[in-house]
Amino acid sequence: MPTITFIGAGSMVFAKNLVGDILSFDALSDSTIRLMDIDEHRLAQTTAVAEAMVENGDVDATIESTTDRREALEGADYVLNMINVGGTEPFENEIRIPQEYGVKQSIGDTLGPGGVFRGLRTIPTMLEIARDMEELCPDALLLNYTNPMAILCWTMAEATDIETIGLCHSVPHTAEAIADYVDLPEDELDYWVAGINHMAWFLELEHDGTDVYPMLEEAMTDPEIYERDTVRFEIMNHFDAFVTESSHHFSEYVPYFRTDEAVIDEMTGTDYAERMPTATYLNGWKERSEERDSALDDFDPEDAEIERSEEYAARLIHSIETDTSRRLNLNVPNHDDYITNLPSEACVEVPCLIDGTGVRPCSVGDLPPQLISLIRTNVNVQQLAVKGGLEGDRDAVHQALKLDPLTAAALSLDEIHDMTEELIDANEAYLPTLT
Repeated sequence: MPTITFIGAGSMVFAKNLVGDILSFDALSDSTIRLMDIDEHRLAQTTAVAEAMVENGDVDATIESTTDRREALEGADYVLNMINVGGTEPFENEIRIPQEYGVKQSIGDTLGPGGVFRGLRTIPTMLEIARDMEELCPDALLLNYTNPMAILCWTMAEATDIETIGLCHSVPHTAEAIADYVDLPEDELDYWVAGINHMAWFLELEHDGTDVYPMLEEAMTDPEIYERDTVRFEIMNHFDAFVTESSHHFSEYVPYFRTDEAVIDEMTGTDYAERMPTATYLNGWKERSEERDSALDDFDPEDAEIERSEEYAARLIHSIETDTSRRLNLNVPNHDDYITNLPSEACVEVPCLIDGTGVRPCSVGDLPPQLISLIRTNVNVQQLAVKGGLEGDRDAVHQALKLDPLTAAALSLDEIHDMTEELIDANEAYLPTLT
């Protein structure tokens, strides 16, 4: 009976899905699930839903709830991290200040000014969690869902003794999208995907032994399908591979699509290209939060059902606990050169085999030169952001943004310097290590 701790359990919808995933496996249905959040109201809501799922599903799981992180971590076997440090205020600074300078972010949580500064304000709390784990549950596996994924997992590997695995649903979501575009059942697709989080590539894509890429290229010529994923189709057309992140999000990691409002408008479409306009995610943040709170306040416990989502966490835990073999795409340190043309300290997203022995990343080898070149532009930023966060190195933060593809395409070096200083000043309360 494993003990599974949720840090940041006030992320209600996400936590509900993950609890449901765990309880959907008979072998995990007697687990102890500890829910922890500093927001008492949101924690109480999540706890009520989890307890209702246990009761309605007639399972033997134990639900515990606390605002004390150390209490939640004591003796845990698995720790699921989904924290959001700072809330709306710093997030708004990270989008609005760059926007005033001319850096037009749509989501802003992975790379660019938004991703770098989200990482900087999250790193101190991540390190606190790791220190508590080193004392209270040193053998626990930390499963991280918080963005910026690569920056945070790189930090944990470099500065702590806690085994950290990054989980993201971009690979299965992309496989689902591809299957829809080419009108094939998703479960009949065979694929081999590797790269970094939000920039991994479908290196092999087959159906019944036949290459699916010609079908995908043909699908792209249908205006209705193209409109659903404009940026990804353009990237595939020019770089010969389909990437794992949505069009609106991926557009932030490259210099081609976000420096001109006319191009942003041209690339704005439906589905995976719907949120191309600048600050779309931020603009909906408060509204979505209010809607979630309202829905939870009106929640009827009888409606709580155990359902399995597409998230990886419960599958990974189930594989380890029951010695059931699975292959999942996970974010891990590149320590054994799984991708041989990336630095060994980088965080990579590669296929991993999971069973009772744990997580074993697969060797991928060299990625094609055009793909690794795109990836390196992002890894350079991640490396300097980690240095800035761990060492309090202000210059490294400046240099990270001067190397960021979108920022460098939009601004001069002096403008990037001024923007970075303004961001540091605005978010000073969340950046205790910067000097």
